Amino acid sequence: MSRKGSEGDQAYGSCIAVASSSAAEAALISKPRLETVRSTPAAADSAVRAARIIATQSGDPPHFGLCRIRDIVCALALIILLLPVFVVLIAVILINDPGPPIFAHQRVGKNGQPFKCYKLRSMYCDAQERLVVLLAKNPKMRREWEAMHKLTEDPRVTPLGDFLRRTSLDELPQLFNVLMGSMTLVGPRPIVFDELHHYGRHASCYLTSKPGLTGLWQVTGRSEVSYRRRVATDRLYARRKSFKLDLRILLATVPAVLARKGAW
Repeated sequence: MSRKGSEGDQAYGSCIAVASSSAAEAALISKPRLETVRSTPAAADSAVRAARIIATQSGDPPHFGLCRIRDIVCALALIILLLPVFVVLIAVILINDPGPPIFAHQRVGKNGQPFKCYKLRSMYCDAQERLVVLLAKNPKMRREWEAMHKLTEDPRVTPLGDFLRRTSLDELPQLFNVLMGSMTLVGPRPIVFDELHHYGRHASCYLTSKPGLTGLWQVTGRSEVSYRRRVATDRLYARRKSFKLDLRILLATVPAVLARKGAW
């Protein structure tokens, strides 16, 4: 690694504890070296196969057991503590737009294993049909969708869903994913298989970690960060992950959520 890249990683890690400030966020997202990646579905499929093979040959890192205990204890405690909130939100969702209150979508897990990621439903029940029509009629939104797999102004989202997303309350059911072991408290953002090709030759690096309820990307800009920088952030976390780094990210999550910056 070049000296510039090494210095960037050091500055990146040292800023995490104060990631809630705008200056720190700017430093965090600007330091990783952004390399051109080859974005092809074939490369993504190859990375998944490689990750599954490697998983059978290597053990878990030393801090894995400690992290798993932390995940179970924290997830269980939060589920019990927030149970009344769950009940109220589910009731309001059902009143606002009848349909399943919990949305389960297949995401890419560690070593390329698929899992169902749970969220409180924030979209209308016919969201997929609306998306197809919208992208066919609006070239600008189609380009945004192809680049980010998200829409800044998404007509599929209900008014209540918009509130849930901006406050991150829609992600509360992922505590059950953490409890079951398909996710962890801190890790890269869960993605769908169609997004994996954006990581190019770095896809295998992404697949070394469990997706997280929060993570480096979430506390350093979230949806305001380009997908290219998101890839660089996930790659940096995969290289530097540790129990201490996870703790810093967890401490930075609360102010990041309260600020609602980049949440949409």
